[in-house]
Amino acid sequence: MDREAESGASELRKIVHIDMDAFFASVEIRDDPKLRGKPVIVGGMPGTRGVVCTCSYEARKYGVHSAMSATRARELCPHGIFLKPRFEAYSAVSKQIRRIFADYTDLVEPVSLDEAYLDVTENKRGIPYAYRTAREIRSRIFRETGGLTASAGVSFNMFLAKIASDLRKPDALTVILPEYADRLLASLPVGKFYGIGRVTEKRLNELGIRTGGDLKALSLDFLQHEFGKAGAFYYGIVRGIDPRRVTPVWERKSLGAEETFESDVSDLVFLYEVLRKQAEDISLELRKRRLAGRTVTLKIRYFDFRTVTRSRTGTEYLDDAEQIADNLRVLLLASEAGKIPVRLIGASVSRFPEQDRKKAEYFGSWIQPDLFSDPEGEKQF
Repeated sequence: MDREAESGASELRKIVHIDMDAFFASVEIRDDPKLRGKPVIVGGMPGTRGVVCTCSYEARKYGVHSAMSATRARELCPHGIFLKPRFEAYSAVSKQIRRIFADYTDLVEPVSLDEAYLDVTENKRGIPYAYRTAREIRSRIFRETGGLTASAGVSFNMFLAKIASDLRKPDALTVILPEYADRLLASLPVGKFYGIGRVTEKRLNELGIRTGGDLKALSLDFLQHEFGKAGAFYYGIVRGIDPRRVTPVWERKSLGAEETFESDVSDLVFLYEVLRKQAEDISLELRKRRLAGRTVTLKIRYFDFRTVTRSRTGTEYLDDAEQIADNLRVLLLASEAGKIPVRLIGASVSRFPEQDRKKAEYFGSWIQPDLFSDPEGEKQF
């Protein structure tokens, strides 16, 4: 089977993935130059339930990473400088960066404050190569934000652009040309693939699957038997197939709230009161956005950091606080809360009408092998 037939290809896109380097920490260092070269850790404070939002590369050398508890980060990096997040400052810089993106394309899909996909196939500046567009954007970000750096990945779909931006961080620009995609994907550890988390990576390793090459050797039937619907996803991404398009209006998949307690909680009445308040906040936000969902999810993190989620999906779309809280109450009573101390509790609503309506697309991506044939781009790869 040739590549075009295999993927259902009809066209290639020019996709750029921009990822700011250690964003929160970099903004703090920019605003206080005395922090330069030091292990800066932004997030919660040691001795609390807080976690690391992000940290400078100096702190990462000690093994500190995002989502780690601040207390553990202190153990690994005793001389780390802990700072509370200043989200207003980060948001202001993020808006500044998005204004730069808008000078090149309207097809921008923000993933977070510090990350976005851009479709520059037909960009506003008429730049013929995606590589040159990404280089110019990175240069402007550095100049206009006072020295903040971004890593960029360029390829023919969103999955590969993301892979590319992660390959040589920080402060790098990497291109994955169509003719090199197979070879690169075959060499990557499976844990580097978007959508394959630690649990799935461990399961794949147990099956003797350690690289993209190992993964590609498996049949679709085998992957679906072992991993269900996710098996078809793995079958596609290892072949460089990604059905997504850059979507300027981000489609929210869920809306929720959570709270981390300063000390562990075993009181069910108190936990339910927290959930009722979260249900009210969620309901208010749902109505503000004109959304309603069929699935209510409870998230609990116990004192030992074990995290569980439980969901209920009904036939009606909900946006009412009382109905959301009723569902959460059922889920809470079915949990081990009350018997096991809780450090975090959260709630969310998902399965909006648009999600139910959407059908999966099959994306084709194997035509025009010279689309990224910029000599400089080839050198960068």
